[in-house]
Amino acid sequence: MNAITRTKAVALTRYLPITEPDAFIDTDLPVAAPTGHDLLVEVKAIAVNPVDTKVRAPKDKIEDRPRVLGWDASGIVSAVGPDVTLFKPGDAVFYAGDITRPGTNQQYQLVDERIVGRKPTTLSHAEAAALPLTTITAYEAMFDRLGIDRDGADAGQSILMIGGAGGVGSIAIQLAKRAGLTVIASASRPETIGWVKELGADHTVNHREDIVAQTRALGFQNVDHIAIFNDMRHWEASVELIRPQGGIVTIDDTDLPMPMDGMKMKAAALHWEFMFARAMHQTPDMIGQHKLLNFVADEIDEGHIRTTVSEILTPINAANMRQAHAAIEAGTAKGKIVLEGF
Repeated sequence: MNAITRTKAVALTRYLPITEPDAFIDTDLPVAAPTGHDLLVEVKAIAVNPVDTKVRAPKDKIEDRPRVLGWDASGIVSAVGPDVTLFKPGDAVFYAGDITRPGTNQQYQLVDERIVGRKPTTLSHAEAAALPLTTITAYEAMFDRLGIDRDGADAGQSILMIGGAGGVGSIAIQLAKRAGLTVIASASRPETIGWVKELGADHTVNHREDIVAQTRALGFQNVDHIAIFNDMRHWEASVELIRPQGGIVTIDDTDLPMPMDGMKMKAAALHWEFMFARAMHQTPDMIGQHKLLNFVADEIDEGHIRTTVSEILTPINAANMRQAHAAIEAGTAKGKIVLEGF
């Protein structure tokens, strides 16, 4: 029987500007026993992503009960549901979770085992917590959406990553280099340019300037693949640069115009990546996220991929959560901001 009945949590009841003291509150909530494929995980560390700030964005809405956000965690399995086969109590795990369920910003959380991976043994919980959401997004964007072979069959092809220094770009650069691709990463400040080079980018361009001219100055008339990891202001430049029959993947939802004539004339493909889709729709291949997280855990433990954590705040509480959200909203974060310990 599950002995855990309550959990500490950082939650919200109103959607306020992050400067407001009540944008997040420290609270205590009930915990249900795991059923079906669920694990009950004791959360040791969490990371903050741009999706957190989008969900929390100010609006006229009041929650009837405190809402817990958060979609990155590393922790220890405390209990398992009757249908669980992949993990047992005591296992160390990392995962991003499901946007339709309460999030990771709580001490104990229920999560489906099919979207959970084993924690890399060579990383601390804080280092591991930085990875799941961005790893799933980067992996699915390149290997599932663009169809790049992760094991090197497409070695030598080029990929332009617009927004290379953020959380997704930081892991995507490493995965692309392991797959043998030539990586052109965009970054706009000296520290982020240094960051993407440190992660393995072969070339850099500044997304605040003419990306087409810069990419062609590097000797690339067109590139084989493009990943838009920040926003769709760069859509027309991407269409101009993609090779005929190439592919563009984006993670950004947008209201900006997206002219398609150039894509049609090149018979080029547009892919949307949304890492919550598998869990949200309970797709038949939902376990793919378990498999890809385990693959990346192996890559990390073998020394091929490094964590992208850039800052660790302790403990996990409302004050530190506000600080992390403020940094992401200001656009000053590189890599990932992690909170550790309740």
